[in-house]
Amino acid sequence: MMKTIHVALFLTTFLCSDESVVFSQSLVNENDRVIFLGDSNTYAGSYISDVDACFMNLGVNIEFINVGLPSETCCGLSEPDHPFPRPTVQERTDRVLEALKPNVVFVCYGMNDGIYHPFNKVRFEKYQKGIHELIGKIKKSGAKIVLMTPPPFDPLPMQKKNKLVGKEGKKFAWFSIYEDYDLVMKKYADWIMTLDSKVDGLIDIRTPIVDFQNAKRKSNPDFTMSGDGVHFNDQCHRLIATAIVKTIKPDAKKILFDDKLVSVASKKMSILRDAWLTKSKHKRPGIRAGLPIDQANAAVAKLLLDLKTKQ
Repeated sequence: MMKTIHVALFLTTFLCSDESVVFSQSLVNENDRVIFLGDSNTYAGSYISDVDACFMNLGVNIEFINVGLPSETCCGLSEPDHPFPRPTVQERTDRVLEALKPNVVFVCYGMNDGIYHPFNKVRFEKYQKGIHELIGKIKKSGAKIVLMTPPPFDPLPMQKKNKLVGKEGKKFAWFSIYEDYDLVMKKYADWIMTLDSKVDGLIDIRTPIVDFQNAKRKSNPDFTMSGDGVHFNDQCHRLIATAIVKTIKPDAKKILFDDKLVSVASKKMSILRDAWLTKSKHKRPGIRAGLPIDQANAAVAKLLLDLKTKQ
């Protein structure tokens, strides 16, 4: 059973690094395949590319694959004004696990699961049920599961656009968000952090984002890391990546994100994401088709060979 930092450790030293590489033994080991399930922020994937680049920099072979899907929930709900019924991760989880056969699955849901409404007990219970179902499916596959809290909702960008809605509003949606929606996200995040006995790992991504944002707003009240309060920028993705790396490698003294490696990792992430989403037959409209897996792997191998040649 996992206690995020308080775990047994083992040590492996790599000649390419001046720092010993220590892994949390109950989470991720070298040569593992690690996949990420989540919504549009996961699909964007900058935090996954950052994590990949960090371990590439250490010369550690871990396969990170992004299978996040925009608009997705784990609760099965969808606001009436969404252009199509939101996909739910349970519908595709078995296919993803069968296709990819991961060692570890990182999971981040919540932002879409409150469907941008005021807090509602029934909606919250559907979210809780969805998370428990996801835990069960992943455990049954033999993979380890790491839950990440939902990120915060930042009301500032939508407030400036006069697109926030009070509690008595008649319409709530991704474009018309409840003004205190972050309180809903906090309830969801607080609950996720109670599940340590159910999963192999927990990562609180909400707190470092909120702390960083609040610190920046002391000198710049207009500071934000999102254009709409929901989808965040690369700076925010970097905070999430740092939290993940610290969990995988809790002894980290320095976490380095080399720009050249991040660029390669980002291209690699996009190729494999599109390929595996297509392979696992997601049902969300509007997602570009990926290459067949063998062609995607060949494209990634060429990227890495080109990187090695230039070093």
